[in-house]
Amino acid sequence: MKLKHAFLLFILVFLPIETISAQTENEFILEAGHESLQVWLLPKTPESPADNQPNAERIELGKKLFFDPRLSGAKNMSCATCHNPVFGWSDGLPTALGNKSMVLGRASPTVVNTGYNSIQMWDGRKATLEDQALGPMKAHEEMNMDLDALIKFMSANEEYSAHFKRAYPDTGVSEASIAKAIAAFERTIISRTSPFDKWVAGDESALSPQQINGFKVFLDPEKGNCSVCHQAPNFTDNGFHNLGLASYGKENPDMGRYTQRPLRLMKGAFKTPTMRDIALTAPYFHDGSAANLREVVEHYQSGGVIKTNIAPNFTAAKLSDQEVDDLIAFMQALSSPQAPFTLPILPLEH
Repeated sequence: MKLKHAFLLFILVFLPIETISAQTENEFILEAGHESLQVWLLPKTPESPADNQPNAERIELGKKLFFDPRLSGAKNMSCATCHNPVFGWSDGLPTALGNKSMVLGRASPTVVNTGYNSIQMWDGRKATLEDQALGPMKAHEEMNMDLDALIKFMSANEEYSAHFKRAYPDTGVSEASIAKAIAAFERTIISRTSPFDKWVAGDESALSPQQINGFKVFLDPEKGNCSVCHQAPNFTDNGFHNLGLASYGKENPDMGRYTQRPLRLMKGAFKTPTMRDIALTAPYFHDGSAANLREVVEHYQSGGVIKTNIAPNFTAAKLSDQEVDDLIAFMQALSSPQAPFTLPILPLEH
């Protein structure tokens, strides 16, 4: 009993409130447009900090910065190198490639809907998009950028300098305004018009009977039990969990959240990613070890490979072959229609 009380105290003190109550099928009436389902609808836009309210100038500047390879030391990597709209705003690789094509230890998470998250990065070391934006630039193993040199270049560049003055007239070109502009653009990368969203809004034809059954499997604590972590509305609890991946059994494994919060349950625990646009962002897991959605489901059915320190709410999914197919069909219904994306025209060097 003491151990149980200690665990509950840990949950209340150290995990986001969203992780405390799981969402199950008993909470929802699985009928298109039903009132009980409206919790799954995302707000039209994410909230922004008071000092970085979005406007057209800030978003357009952020878009240019996001796609400009001159934000890296070798001038050959941009934010979009690892977060490419062609690959669902990820990179299609098991784990990212960094400076000089160095193979990094973690997959590039999608930027889709990151503006709705309450914490950023696989290990949660960044609180906001503004806080996160400069991290890859400063990291030697990633973009390896000298920010003083970057600010000097942008201040001397007539077009960039003028754009910063319009977007952030109080600061002009600075580390803070670079981070703010990138964050302002990232908050426009949103998925909330998927077939699932249309069904929740009342379109009975938006989901097939198979996909609706897959949603039921997703919610059922005796079946998929997916919603215990992938909660409404962005299909994440913004919490951290050890899923028993094989990579945790390697010598000196990636300890994930434990590096930021040294608690036993955080060893090998990583942030729950959104499932929105999930069909576009293979491979999966922080180590890129699942090549497709079927392999993801198979891992959950296995109950995990390395049981040491596995998340307490991680249990083997007991699914029939039909239920597996239904669950995958449901996950495929979480992707919004993909519109053509126009790349920015970057300022020239003079």
